Amino acid sequence: MKVRAKDAVTYTPVIALFAMAALMSLATSWAAFGRIVPVQTIEWFIAIAMCLLALQKLKDVDSFATMFLNYDLLAKRWVPYGAIYPYAEGLAGVLMLAGALMWLSVPVALFIGTVGAASVVKAVYIDKRELKCACVGGDSKVPLGFVSLSENLMMVGMAIWMIVKPMAMAH
Repeated sequence: MKVRAKDAVTYTPVIALFAMAALMSLATSWAAFGRIVPVQTIEWFIAIAMCLLALQKLKDVDSFATMFLNYDLLAKRWVPYGAIYPYAEGLAGVLMLAGALMWLSVPVALFIGTVGAASVVKAVYIDKRELKCACVGGDSKVPLGFVSLSENLMMVGMAIWMIVKPMAMAH
C-alpha cells in the first residue's frame, strides 16, 4: 500500500463525518420511534452533520478562521466572523436537533448557509480558485467546491424546511 503524501487532497474526513452523521440520525430515529422515520431522520442528519462540522472547526478556531478568510465573502470584510461562524453553526445545529428556538436557529442557519454558498460559488466557480475547504477545520486537505457548497445548501435547505414544515405537515 502507498502512503498518501502529507499535503494530498482527500475527501476522507468529509465522507467519514457525513457517514457518521447518517448513521447517528438513523440510530436516533430507531431509538426514538422504533423505526426509521424518513423526514425526521433527514432533519436529524442535517442537524447532526452541522454539529459535527462545527466541532471540527471548534478544535482550532484560529486555524479555521485563517483558512476561512481565504474565501468567505463576509469574513474578508469583517474578520471576527471567521471566529464566530463555528459557534453559530454549532448553535443552529443543536437547536435544530432539539427542535427548539426555531426563531433563532432558522435565521442563523439561513444567514451562514447563504453567505457560505455565495462565497464558495464565487471562489470556486466564478474566480476558479483552487483552495482547501475550511469545512472540517483549519487543517483540512479537502478541496473547496462541491462538498462546501453542499454543506451550505443543506443549512439553507434545513432553514427553509423549518419555516415551511408546519404548513407542509398540516396538510
